Amino acid sequence: MRITLCDVGPRDGLQNEAETLPPAVRAELVGRLASAGLPRIEAVSFVRDERVPQMAGAEEVVAAVERREGVELSGLVLNERGWERFRACGLDRLNVGFAATESFNRANANASLEEAVERAEAILALADVPATVTISVCFGCPFEGPVDAGVVAELVARFAGSAEIVLADTIGVATPSRVRTLVERTGADGFHGHNTRNTGYANALAAVEAGATVLDASVGGLGGCPYAPRATGNVATEDLAYLLEGEGIETGVDLDALVGVSEWLEGVLGRRLEGYLYRAGPWP
Repeated sequence: MRITLCDVGPRDGLQNEAETLPPAVRAELVGRLASAGLPRIEAVSFVRDERVPQMAGAEEVVAAVERREGVELSGLVLNERGWERFRACGLDRLNVGFAATESFNRANANASLEEAVERAEAILALADVPATVTISVCFGCPFEGPVDAGVVAELVARFAGSAEIVLADTIGVATPSRVRTLVERTGADGFHGHNTRNTGYANALAAVEAGATVLDASVGGLGGCPYAPRATGNVATEDLAYLLEGEGIETGVDLDALVGVSEWLEGVLGRRLEGYLYRAGPWP
């Protein structure tokens, strides 16, 4: 069995950092991840600079990345303006995002749930590259609490057949049984988990057991969401790759090289990262 690991560190990871890294450094991060064998990397998001200043200069990042055969670079889009910017950059995969609740969409995209869904549908109708739909807060919302699985299932059904679908545990409240049940019910292709409450890795494994073939993770465990209070930490890509490989699930990732990326990134950010493997080392 083989899983597609998508490293979201350059986007979801860095957007929660207090420091805004220059586009050249963000491009170098993308390049280092590609060299470590990541088959997919979410390189940028096309959002307004004043909303998420850490993502400013997306076009400069894309222009500076040395493209590598077999590595798919994606960009996150929330609205039509973001789509126009994405289209001009020539990335390999479109990632359209919206949330499963009214309140989170209002906070994150200044739109109602229905407006956000209609935006996603309109963008997908124009897309001429492979596309992913990522649905945020599928398991819990910081503003509305637990999320009805039936609502998520209805949202997934609207996009079935038109895009790859990833369910996100944006604030890290899910547990394995809930992840397994929702992935099985919806037939979602992927899972995006946070390790906020130390369940992220177990949740990712449960998603795979339920049929998911795509997993998002962030190098070094970087990440969070500016519009989700205390939603710290994606699962660390290297830690997840170690877990999957140990369970006999292929990722194609060079663990030693990926550990090296986290070591480099620790120096760039000047602090210890949340991941464990880069400190403990691969074994054997």
